[in-house]
Amino acid sequence: MAIRDLSEEAIRAFLEAWQGPRKEAPRPVNLFNRPRREAGVLIPMTRFKDDWHLVFIRRTEHEHDHHGGQVAFPGGGIDPGDRTPARAALREAHEEIGLPPERVRILGELPRAHSVTNYVVTPIVGSFDWPVSFQPEPGEVARVFSIPLSWLADRGNHEIRYRSLSNRNPRPVIYFNHYDGELLWGFTARLTLNLLEALGLDG
Repeated sequence: MAIRDLSEEAIRAFLEAWQGPRKEAPRPVNLFNRPRREAGVLIPMTRFKDDWHLVFIRRTEHEHDHHGGQVAFPGGGIDPGDRTPARAALREAHEEIGLPPERVRILGELPRAHSVTNYVVTPIVGSFDWPVSFQPEPGEVARVFSIPLSWLADRGNHEIRYRSLSNRNPRPVIYFNHYDGELLWGFTARLTLNLLEALGLDG
């Protein structure tokens, strides 16, 4: 199915039927000695210019933030009042980029994934109608931008590199080419490829 022909109903069906990555990435070792915590992230999808786009953020840089300056999806830890990863993902997206929860239609979720900071993350896939006037929270988000799904699905736009973290043995890490000056890599790149595989767009 061509990307332009993907409907929300088709995306829901693909996500419901998907059994997970064909090659499961090894769980990273907890590098920062944080206790394990559950989190939810929103993978926001919207359609414009005859293509689906994924919306990303670039995090604001802070001295002690290991993910500062990196590209990510909006999201964060599940608070007691959230009750579900979807609630947490919608709340965080509203707080971080001003995306109203009532404008998001939940299409499904991807399998939980472990981050190097010992978060167990549930990725929630949701769509919203364009346009939206984003309102980034400057303390957390430096920029909001989108990348076309067709560009992300082009196998020539990403590769595997080996990266050492905290003097550990090098491990494979996904890097996309730069798009609009932004570099998508690591954990968020892995979630992106999982979504592409779930939708049958990984080639």
